[in-house]
Amino acid sequence: MKQKILFVEDQEDLGNVVKQYLEIMNFEVEWCTNGQKAFQLFQTQSKEFDILVIDIQLPGMDGFELAEKIVKINDAVPFLFLTARNEKKDRIYGLKIGADDYISKPFDIDELVLRIKNIIKRNHPAVTEVISDISIGDIKLHKDLLKLSISNKQQVPLTLREAELLEYLCNHPNRVLKREDILVQLWGENDYFLGRSLDVFISRLRKLLSASKSVSIENVYGIGFIFNIK
Repeated sequence: MKQKILFVEDQEDLGNVVKQYLEIMNFEVEWCTNGQKAFQLFQTQSKEFDILVIDIQLPGMDGFELAEKIVKINDAVPFLFLTARNEKKDRIYGLKIGADDYISKPFDIDELVLRIKNIIKRNHPAVTEVISDISIGDIKLHKDLLKLSISNKQQVPLTLREAELLEYLCNHPNRVLKREDILVQLWGENDYFLGRSLDVFISRLRKLLSASKSVSIENVYGIGFIFNIK
């Protein structure tokens, strides 16, 4: 069953993009453009939402006021705030109301998705997918934490796409992996800009893996890469 999000954002362009992406990521999304409509919807469906994503700067009823009203109806529902303001007092006030997280605009959509998944997992551990660590040689990918550890030493942070790429490489060791196959399998298309991003991710992972004694990434000129495991 799809997890359901109440998304409250008054900017039409941003709202459309975020709603569509969340639906691509297999969420069900109810999008409201103001706090009053969101509150009315929540009153009738208070137990149906797995999480709320609330912009603070809404017309009329702002995000803080909306959250305060929602908590009075159901104080167990998790929510996170979106804001264009990055002021400490706003963050403290939002957390005081009960927010699980706080993300500033502009934000990376993949980061938002990851935060949503982590919050849902914390609040509904029995119904969310368990993502196991991946261990190969002397490296361990902690995908849900977006971290990499080598030889059981300090964990190094990864971006979501770096973690996705490393997981793909770990699942296809000691074979030639074509660039176009990686791009299509991971991100749905093979275009110039994604190709350039792939080069950046590979370069970063190669640098991190230079500390490993058993794992390395080899270039295959004009074709792609080999994820070597000794």
